[in-house]
Amino acid sequence: MIRLEHIFKWYSVAGTKSFILKDINLTIEEGDFISIMGPSGSGKSTLLNVIGMLDEPNEGKYFFMDEDVLTMKPKKRTQLFQSHMGYVFQSYHLIDELTVYENIETPLIYKNISSSERKSIVSDLLDRFNIVGKKDLFPAQLSGGQQQIVGIARALAGSPKLLLADEPTGNLNSKQGEEIMDLFKQLNEDGVTIIQVTHSEKNAEYGKRIIHMLDGQLK
Repeated sequence: MIRLEHIFKWYSVAGTKSFILKDINLTIEEGDFISIMGPSGSGKSTLLNVIGMLDEPNEGKYFFMDEDVLTMKPKKRTQLFQSHMGYVFQSYHLIDELTVYENIETPLIYKNISSSERKSIVSDLLDRFNIVGKKDLFPAQLSGGQQQIVGIARALAGSPKLLLADEPTGNLNSKQGEEIMDLFKQLNEDGVTIIQVTHSEKNAEYGKRIIHMLDGQLK
């Protein structure tokens, strides 16, 4: 599904290259559940952002479903992201002015989906995550755990093949965190490929494979 070959990412500081990612080679199969671990500043989130097409490496090749991502025009890359990927952020990234229902519906508006189909998809997700009663509330009226569930529902609205999660339980208490991780496990069993960045050993163990990073390199 994903193949990264000799990926480098750096910033130039006073003419010197400061590396964030160094010679990353990684293959991820469909149906995998990968946990990426490492101390702060090790390059975990940058690697996730490269895979999620939110950031671009300075050097290397990236193939997603056999397509050469880095040679694509931006529009095609965006379409690929919207068609196949969902992203779950630590800080939820919900839109404050929109209700729970509208937040979940947002990614579907960018696709060519009729309003009746959008309604059906959102209703299914509200039902699946037991948040039907919260559909007219705004993010500020929800607990952290509820906001994260809405964030996951929104990420799944487009039926992604790949779910990317950056410290998905970082702002949650342990019970909420466990619920989110159980949910990820279930999604993975249902066929969604998951890549998560985590500091938590416990959360990492939900993955089928743990990858350690240090100083921008895979260990």
